[in-house]
Amino acid sequence: MQLSDLLIDIDYDLVQGSLDVKVESVENDSRKVQNHSLFFCISGAVFDGHNFVNNVVEQGASVLVVEKDVEVNHSEVTVIRVKNSRYAMGVISAAFYGNPSDKLTVIGITGTKGKTTTTYMIRSMLEAAGHKTGLIGTIESIIGEKVTPAANTTPESIVMQRMMKEMVDVGLDSVVMEVSSQGLMLDRVAGISFDYGIFTNLSEDHIGPNEHKTFEEYLGWKAKLFTLCKTGIFNLDDTYVSDIMKVHTCDVITYGMAPNADYKAENLNLYQKDGSLGIAYDLNGKYQEHVVVGMPGEFSVHNSLAAVAVAKEMGVSMEQILEILTDIHVKGRVELIPISDAFTILIDYAHNAVSLESILVTLRAYHPERLIALFGCGGKRSKTRRFEMGEVSGKMSDFTIITSDNPRDEEPQAIIDDIKIGIGKTDGEYIEIIDRKEAIRYAIMHAKQGDVIVLAGKGHEDYQEINGVKYHMDERDLIREILEEEDVTKICGYNNRYFA
Repeated sequence: MQLSDLLIDIDYDLVQGSLDVKVESVENDSRKVQNHSLFFCISGAVFDGHNFVNNVVEQGASVLVVEKDVEVNHSEVTVIRVKNSRYAMGVISAAFYGNPSDKLTVIGITGTKGKTTTTYMIRSMLEAAGHKTGLIGTIESIIGEKVTPAANTTPESIVMQRMMKEMVDVGLDSVVMEVSSQGLMLDRVAGISFDYGIFTNLSEDHIGPNEHKTFEEYLGWKAKLFTLCKTGIFNLDDTYVSDIMKVHTCDVITYGMAPNADYKAENLNLYQKDGSLGIAYDLNGKYQEHVVVGMPGEFSVHNSLAAVAVAKEMGVSMEQILEILTDIHVKGRVELIPISDAFTILIDYAHNAVSLESILVTLRAYHPERLIALFGCGGKRSKTRRFEMGEVSGKMSDFTIITSDNPRDEEPQAIIDDIKIGIGKTDGEYIEIIDRKEAIRYAIMHAKQGDVIVLAGKGHEDYQEINGVKYHMDERDLIREILEEEDVTKICGYNNRYFA
């Protein structure tokens, strides 16, 4: 592809060289540069690509895209200067890969919570209706039959464009993706044509020296999505929705429990049956239906409403939508593991005090006989998190099982001792069992009628990191192994519907 064809939608200055240059690959990783590569010089927090210009030229790069002055030892190399290398990387990469987002229906979801669950709900609904749908998110990317664990919630733009090109090549027609505030701030979605943008909710998160300086900045980057999409779908119940909508340039669809919502939930009803927890509601507004969601909590109402809205706008039948929601599950997000009719066990990614408190509040609403929290904390992380999680569990659960998470380079017992400091501020009862499998075994074998047990912290993760090595450890596998090793007749209400 000719360089001149890649620069049509970019403002630039030609510093040296010619635009009549062949480009065979686009890269921002100096280790991947080869002959006829275009290399983006990105000013990162740790590395600055501008410092490697002569290295990549030696490797064969024929074009450099820069935002700073550079000294290049080869006069035949083309140097293109732009205002923002990250933005240029998205737009140029899109052009290089044939603007794949123009050939897909693209759905982007932003917000503090609910992004992951909502993406899976939407993908399931679209797939049921015959839309071949890719997914890019916190847990994984899905391209046809190919599933790849995620490194970032929103990958770098060059990776995003490559993934969407692959989606087009394998015959997909839609993609649903999580769009983080970092992804918006760092122009990782530059060059993407969004058909739908969804706002879930906003709360204080990702505020710090390496993320967003203030809450206002965080909100501002979230709001940017609604200047990039054709149609915005907004949660009217959120405190900050009017702030998010201030700069929007898109058509507006709303959802929530607010009286004027286009997709409105009324008459909420928590339900539990045979160890399963869920919530039901009446859908009003544009459509009238009774909706049952096979996931617990009021947040499941908002997530499902957002999914219903985009699915209906894309022509999915209500029958298909209702069927999907009844049996929905998302890996590591209040994920029910139905092994008993008498008690509930679920896996959730809650890995800090705020998220642990949220899931415990949600589960307490179902009036369990006992609410049991099993969790640990990661090594090489703030001790404050350990104190806070211990205190939250001590106050809000009936019994805590303290165990190991990702100890990394720390001794698991030392981490547990920190958690015990927090729980010691409460009257909460607890037991400590370092080995996570044995901790889960204890929870299952000591479960009683009406108990709700949450395995918190690992969620979708399928590894445990110890001394720099990631060992396979999936809590679903641990539960299966325990069931194979134990006399299941001793498990309260055993009726395995998960591994059968």
